[in-house]
Amino acid sequence: MRIANKLTYFVLFCGSTLFAQNKELLYDFYEIPQSLMVNPGVRTSQKWHAGIPVISGLSVQGASSGVTVNDLFANDGIDFTTKVQERLLDVMGSKDDFSTTSQIEGITVGFRGKNRPDDYYSFGIYGETDIITYWPKDLAILAFEGNGGDNLGRSFDLGDLNLRGEMINVFHFGINRKVSEALTLGARAKLYSSVFQFQSINNSGSFVTRQGQNNVYESTINADMQLQTSGVKGFYDIIEEDTGTTQKDVTSLFTERVLFGGNLGFGLDFGFSYNLSPQTTVTGSILDLGFINNSKDVWNYTFSGSTTTDGISIILPEDIDNVNNDLWQELIDEIDEALPRDENESSYISWRPVKVYGSIRYDFGQGGGSVLDNCGCAVNGGSGMASNRDYYRNSLGGQLFMMKRPRGVQAALTGFYQRRFGRMVSLKGTYTVDKYSFTNIGLGANVQLGPVNFYVLANNLLSYSNIADSHYASLLFGFNIISWNGN
Repeated sequence: MRIANKLTYFVLFCGSTLFAQNKELLYDFYEIPQSLMVNPGVRTSQKWHAGIPVISGLSVQGASSGVTVNDLFANDGIDFTTKVQERLLDVMGSKDDFSTTSQIEGITVGFRGKNRPDDYYSFGIYGETDIITYWPKDLAILAFEGNGGDNLGRSFDLGDLNLRGEMINVFHFGINRKVSEALTLGARAKLYSSVFQFQSINNSGSFVTRQGQNNVYESTINADMQLQTSGVKGFYDIIEEDTGTTQKDVTSLFTERVLFGGNLGFGLDFGFSYNLSPQTTVTGSILDLGFINNSKDVWNYTFSGSTTTDGISIILPEDIDNVNNDLWQELIDEIDEALPRDENESSYISWRPVKVYGSIRYDFGQGGGSVLDNCGCAVNGGSGMASNRDYYRNSLGGQLFMMKRPRGVQAALTGFYQRRFGRMVSLKGTYTVDKYSFTNIGLGANVQLGPVNFYVLANNLLSYSNIADSHYASLLFGFNIISWNGN
């Protein structure tokens, strides 16, 4: 079980880096080509685009729903044990989580169909890591306070242990089609190549200590717990061997896994944009409707059964000389027999975390002409490339984000305002409310210098003066080359 213990420590460590998945600034920011990745049906105007490899899209985001680093480690004169009790154990619940999601775009290319100019095709590769661990409230209290005193008779819920994580490489291809002047639809197919995956999400059971009959106390445990892993043991074995080629072997295995050498899966994205009027637009998308079939390098652990024990019965002073290791070993053997721990290599299906976006946008402050007219880069309106829309300097609206997690749906509500300064610069400000923060103000900028496109999006700006005391922070940036018409 050493690999399971190390995996748990790894998850808790990664959880402290605090990343999340909502990309509210990027969503419907249609001047940025990467907005196609959060809505394949977003409005498009360019002839083609190509991201600068590796730096076309780098995303780091962070969130903690319960405690911050500053809460525990600030030099405020309060004893650390008191902080743990008052700011962690007394505050955080079993639905609070630590999660980490990072994404790096390797290749991204998009182009308009030569014979079907209303179709915009895009494809690419990106890597993603997603780990979430829920706060195991009852288990943390059991470890910190013990099962005696005020906790005598309390039933500790073993189902509080809930975690999930994966690292994957994604190969994707999408089609964005202008169906009419009012409607644009999009879809994207994804092939997942898994580097590793683990999950322990359907645990149940309890542990309780009461006054005993044959001894002072008796403890009862009922457990049905499982940790499923794929791809983890291969890396663990290499590191455990600790040979002179460890780094080379890890790199080789990682490269093999990202290039279809690991467990494979399939997923779909769908999206749309619809103009209710020339100035009002509604959009929506659903992402990662998919799964991964974990059948290679699988290593699972189970712990199930039920037993009641009153420990070792000793009558003093008669038995003072009879206490020996055999009594302890007999107790351990008895518990192991009632609560068998098992390992297996059974394959399993892991589902991708489904995400849903929706928005409504009102455009105003007409700037004349079409969205990219008279800048040497405009799409020809006669080519059917969706340029016959008036250009508006301002956009105001709201967005909804929902994501399926092991313990239910996480949701966020965003209000935004976007301002365009000519055709070269566009700014977007957001205010988002979710389980992590009620003061999340974000700002994004998109700059177009000829064919060169640069964007940077940052969230929860009020927290940047003290990141350690923040429940949420994010940064996303990238570079692209964009072409219109013959440019």
